[in-house]
Amino acid sequence: MRIPRQFQGRRLKPVYQHGSAPPPEVEPLSPPVVSDEELLDSYSKTISGVVQEIVPSVVNIRVQQAGQAGPGGAGSGFVITPDGFILTNSHVVHGASKIDVTLADTQTASATLVGEDPDSDLAVIRINASNLKHVRLGDSSKLSVGQIAIALGSPFGFQQTVTSGIVSALGRSMRSQSGRLMDDIIQTDAALNPGNSGGPLVNSRGEVIGINTAIILPAQGICFAIASNTAQLVAGWLIADGRVRRSWIGVAGQTAPLHTRVVRYYRLPVTRGVLVLGIEPNSPAAEAGLKMGDVIVSFKGDPISGMDELQKQLIAPQIGVPSPLTYIRHTEKIETLITPRELVSNRS
Repeated sequence: MRIPRQFQGRRLKPVYQHGSAPPPEVEPLSPPVVSDEELLDSYSKTISGVVQEIVPSVVNIRVQQAGQAGPGGAGSGFVITPDGFILTNSHVVHGASKIDVTLADTQTASATLVGEDPDSDLAVIRINASNLKHVRLGDSSKLSVGQIAIALGSPFGFQQTVTSGIVSALGRSMRSQSGRLMDDIIQTDAALNPGNSGGPLVNSRGEVIGINTAIILPAQGICFAIASNTAQLVAGWLIADGRVRRSWIGVAGQTAPLHTRVVRYYRLPVTRGVLVLGIEPNSPAAEAGLKMGDVIVSFKGDPISGMDELQKQLIAPQIGVPSPLTYIRHTEKIETLITPRELVSNRS
């Protein structure tokens, strides 16, 4: 808008209608001030509320090995069904001749092993009880780094111990005691100690997001938990069948690089593969014609760049199903069909 010359440089007063009052001056809005004490109190209430909800489902587990004198091992677990199914770590109960469970109300009951899976370090045990308070398993795929993580368990036998922290990282990998790679491991800084194994890792909504499984002894604040989605899948198999079925092709191998010219010539999506170091007699690999020195690069059309990726593919649905396998022999690319069989664990 153009201001007439006679008014330029002059301060103009607002004009109001006759009989009206000028509008009151409005102070700018400022955000409410929240004290550190109020923030801390909110955090404390969250932790306290979760603990009150979860503690009745957390148990202490004591095991006795056959022929062992004196006190046995100990760990933690938590009730997953009202009729007494309890989830814990495989390494807590493996080889136990006697399993005793102490509930949150100090009642003690004998437990039986329903099934265990050393490859995922998970086990299900059961006590003869009913109407038990059980946990809710959350969706670990929706976790975010930085969110609250609360660990419960019985470190060094101190029952119902609670520690809290955050989710430090997602998608970690680590080896189980059987040597198989475990994926989708949650890293947290919620303090864990021996005896926490098998206890729940919980979010701020009171949902179990992981099963505490390992610590790095020389380090501080680096602890690991098995993701709840993995646990839910494995627990279902263990309750139904007492074990987890996996497939096997009979190859011993290691990750090895491929020659650059081979990768370029065949336009391979990987630069490494599984170098076959050994083949078991009468195995699916032997029947498919594989030989020592071959390098596996694909299974069922999915690229294979290492032994761990091949193991991921060898799951129960592949048992007895002819599947395409691609490998490099010298400089030749060969495709064949291989029929995996069920893996029989030798771990006792």
